[in-house]
Amino acid sequence: MAKKESTFLNMTLTLFIITAVAAVALGYVYNITKEPIQKAKDEKLKTAINIVVPNADKGTIETDTIEIEGKELYIYTVSVDDKIIGTAINSFSNNGFGGLVRVMVGFDADGKIIDSDALEHKETPGLGDKSSKSVSTWNEQFKDLDISTMKNQTLKVSKDGGDVDAITAATITSRAYCDAIQRAWTAYMKTIDVDSQQKETADAEIIEENIVEPNEGGNDNE
Repeated sequence: MAKKESTFLNMTLTLFIITAVAAVALGYVYNITKEPIQKAKDEKLKTAINIVVPNADKGTIETDTIEIEGKELYIYTVSVDDKIIGTAINSFSNNGFGGLVRVMVGFDADGKIIDSDALEHKETPGLGDKSSKSVSTWNEQFKDLDISTMKNQTLKVSKDGGDVDAITAATITSRAYCDAIQRAWTAYMKTIDVDSQQKETADAEIIEENIVEPNEGGNDNE
């Protein structure tokens, strides 16, 4: 029996079938793994929030965004028994030794840092990764810091005239970590300003609604 001669049409059809089968298989795998992957991401996020705002896992978390320097930051307001216990902000800096450094920062009602932790980075193993709580206690020094009381309201490492002790041999990472926290603080203070303005507007509207206009003819009892 003569071997069937290959043609451009045959090759195209074969390639189409292979591509279609691969696409169907990929879509099937994606649908199967999508939910577990998303669940894992959600759990990781909840854990990160709970680290910087303790007891967040016992309350409710309201998610919002705010724009800082043209970038959106995610804000997580944590409430327990309808009382806000803290606010976590997913912040970042592009000034790390390996580029992006992402940090979760928790603030109390007064704007003081509750806690912070590195979420993502590409820093040098054994050095820059000490910014993570899973590796060292370096970031404990940020607890209870109030950036509003610092010189120029700026968080800096001691080498730059600030109050933060840099990670040994990883000053660039330390600067990036401070930069991420500074950005988070700016976002939080902006959020407070917005809330204050909204409250003032609401209070003014209530006062205006309760103002009793005097009768043109004077007191009806006279």
